[in-house]
Amino acid sequence: MHKRVTFKGIDHSEAIENYASDQLERVVEFLSNERSPVYIDLMFKPSKIHAHHLVELRVKSPNYNIVSNYEGKDFYGTIDRVIDVMYYELHEHKKKLQDKKKTCGRHEEFKKQR
Repeated sequence: MHKRVTFKGIDHSEAIENYASDQLERVVEFLSNERSPVYIDLMFKPSKIHAHHLVELRVKSPNYNIVSNYEGKDFYGTIDRVIDVMYYELHEHKKKLQDKKKTCGRHEEFKKQR
């Protein structure tokens, strides 16, 4: 599993990176049984015009290709929001994949019942 934290337009902050790594553990644990390669990219980008900062999280693997981003005034609150949304999206995508596997190959049986 490849995990990368990027700061664009600001200096590297050890405190923000440690907080983000701690929060990312939920996503990493969810993806622990996923086939490799799994890429997790977290990007921080401040706004020069507004008082909002952009945090973007990308998860790419053989089954998932999901992007979650959010703008907020506080980096810590924005990190929480992005990771919560990503965790929810991963669960929803996993449910869709499981439902697709359950119905695959059974169409003929359903046609006969009609």
